Amino acid sequence: MNQTKSTNPERIKLIRLLKKQSRENKTSIWLNIAKYLTKSQPQRTAVNLSKINRYTEKNEVVIVPGKVLGTGKLDHPVELAAFSLSRKAKEKIKAAESKYLTIQELMEKNPKGKRIKLIK
Repeated sequence: MNQTKSTNPERIKLIRLLKKQSRENKTSIWLNIAKYLTKSQPQRTAVNLSKINRYTEKNEVVIVPGKVLGTGKLDHPVELAAFSLSRKAKEKIKAAESKYLTIQELMEKNPKGKRIKLIK
């Protein structure tokens, strides 16, 4: 069976950047995130805000290697990086005074990947 390749140039570029960052800084978190992003769309992670709220504490840094959905709410501010967000999730993140970053922005801000919680 032939394996289908991603045609999303943004995702391909991000995966390459994550692998490069992992090699340069000798950190496994970026490689793990790249691995999750290489999966096909039905296998990729989709996380609700309620799950993020349950597994995080105030001001933690969280990364989701997929899409964040707007079901649930955030009771506390977090710094969130994800591949994509739903419209409703963006509204609720702003309402909780949380900060949203792209994965690339988080990599630039924290190249070693220290104190980042991966939620999948």
